[in-house]
Amino acid sequence: MGKVLGVIAEYNPFHNGHLYHLTESKKMTGATYTVAIMSGNFTQRGDTSLIDKWSKAKSALECGIDLVIELPVLYAISSAENFADGAIKLLNSMQVIDYISFGAETADMNMLNMIADILYDEPKEYQNLLAKELQSGISFPKARENALISYLNDNKYATLLSSPNNILGIEYLKALKKYKSTIQPIAMPRIESAHNDLNYSGNIASSTAIRDIIKNNRLDIAKKLMPDSSFKNLFENIKIGHIVPDISIFEKEIILKLRSMSTYEISLLPDVSEGLEFSIKKAADSCNSIIQFLNIIKTKRYTFTRLQRILLYALLGITKKDIAMSKKTQPYIRILGANERGKYLISEVAKSNPKLNIITSVKKFTDKNLNRNLKTMLEKDIWATDVYTIGYEYDSFSHLDFTNKIITKNE
Repeated sequence: MGKVLGVIAEYNPFHNGHLYHLTESKKMTGATYTVAIMSGNFTQRGDTSLIDKWSKAKSALECGIDLVIELPVLYAISSAENFADGAIKLLNSMQVIDYISFGAETADMNMLNMIADILYDEPKEYQNLLAKELQSGISFPKARENALISYLNDNKYATLLSSPNNILGIEYLKALKKYKSTIQPIAMPRIESAHNDLNYSGNIASSTAIRDIIKNNRLDIAKKLMPDSSFKNLFENIKIGHIVPDISIFEKEIILKLRSMSTYEISLLPDVSEGLEFSIKKAADSCNSIIQFLNIIKTKRYTFTRLQRILLYALLGITKKDIAMSKKTQPYIRILGANERGKYLISEVAKSNPKLNIITSVKKFTDKNLNRNLKTMLEKDIWATDVYTIGYEYDSFSHLDFTNKIITKNE
């Protein structure tokens, strides 16, 4: 078979920048097959996906992806480290992936690899520097950035380490080392629009900018920034009220959930430490919106993203125990969509790793005698979908993981 390219994405939504990345990655690698490990209905920044995972899979297939695999929610909404670790674990387990291409603010693979080596090996000197930085009360990402700059004794790394896509790319490289993977990494420089940049230039914009444009009902602008098929899928979901703009849709449910939890139960949520549960409980008991809640508890120790993820953990009922379990579990391959080349890839994956759990039907899979970890992971995915559809304007349905079929595309 030909070369296989893997990408890890949220496609929230699939836009022209994603199409450029995919097209150029195929050219660079000469790949004839492409696999996307894609977040489902919730994202790594502790937010919602604009449209559901099947609609996103449809857009991905129509724009050049052959096989779409869901990244389980326990990885998809976790820290950058666990997000990357879970996605690489999935790609590596397939035993057919030749390349992984990721977007970055720099294409200097030597620099990215050098930092990944430090984070993977964690030399004693670096550990000491990190501990010292954490003692100053700053957030973990900032402490790690400062410690790395001090360890490397060069400020030229400051820009590299403060860029979100670089950080995620470094985590991918670290995970590849951890699993001793033969997958070859490719760093693709972002064009025109930076990550989280709310501005746009020409027909390229970040996902953050496009989501902001859509929230402000500027669909005429969004249409220019997305492939036609992707915009059509988005617009169809908007027309039927199946769009979930952001986590604030669930703010009453989240606040009610936190009010019903004890401080001990809140302490069991991932990313909660150092007595933060008391501040969370106090804020939940005295506020009426997520913005108000975050403004009350935000400090330099806890980033906005980390706090928002905590809210999402509470909403979905995810605990530290769940995240710890996910780190030591080989996840299943949940197929969301495939074209003819994708279907061929599935058969090759099954041959390459016969022990791998491949899900084409959730009902049939849940009927199997699953081990406890896989059962828990799948239950969290199913529950996440049920929660997500509550955010629809109307026509909300539960159990879609059982009733929705794999998205297919004839070539």
